[in-house]
Amino acid sequence: MSGLTDKEQEKIKQSIEWSEKATSGEIRVCVESKCDIDAYERAIVCFYDLKMDGTALRNGVLVYVALDDHKFAIIGDEGINKVVPPDFWNSTKELMIDKFKNKELAEGISIGIIEAGKQLKKYFPHQTDDLNELPDDIVFLN
Repeated sequence: MSGLTDKEQEKIKQSIEWSEKATSGEIRVCVESKCDIDAYERAIVCFYDLKMDGTALRNGVLVYVALDDHKFAIIGDEGINKVVPPDFWNSTKELMIDKFKNKELAEGISIGIIEAGKQLKKYFPHQTDDLNELPDDIVFLN
């Protein structure tokens, strides 16, 4: 079901690893084929199912993509939401949409991850004692 080649999956994973070198934030990607509800609402469910609210600084970010339904959302944990402006993810979403429109799914996800890392760096810089609290692999559902 992945909808992503092995090479594309590796590119996304490398984007996560690169981004997390600049921030103490934790970024994950969750992909599924169908989403029968609002993508943001589904992303919230996935966020908690993946126990992303368990990071020390509550600074996890989930990039959620429903392939067949052409939906996606980016959500951050409460530690992020307390310090960022309300429209924090809008510019990241726009970069992703531009790539998605050109049928560049992996590139769009990767750009979103890299931009998220850059943005998070401002609020959650990488710490010398930082631990990778969440896996960097893409989560594939259904």
